[in-house]
Amino acid sequence: MSDVQTWIKETVTNTPVVLFMKGTAQFPQCGFSGRAIQILKACGVENIATVNVLEDPEVRQGIKEYSNWPTIPQLYIKGEFIGGSDIMNEMFESGELKAILNG
Repeated sequence: MSDVQTWIKETVTNTPVVLFMKGTAQFPQCGFSGRAIQILKACGVENIATVNVLEDPEVRQGIKEYSNWPTIPQLYIKGEFIGGSDIMNEMFESGELKAILNG
């Protein structure tokens, strides 16, 4: 396992809720990342741990390989890959995402 893959695994395992995104929670750099932040805030997540993939090309590519998912943002809860903004939106609308976050 490469250093980047090891770092990603440690990050998603040791951080209860982490969003790999373009930009930051305060300044998202794409609409999908911005929507993901809005959804998490609407679910009551206050301290959103984020990783700005624009700061490191290795992390940007590495997270896609780690999850076998081609797009960003990517949400992880308790080490489990949840999905991108479309999946987050569907889970938010059904109430499933809030249930997972509060579980």
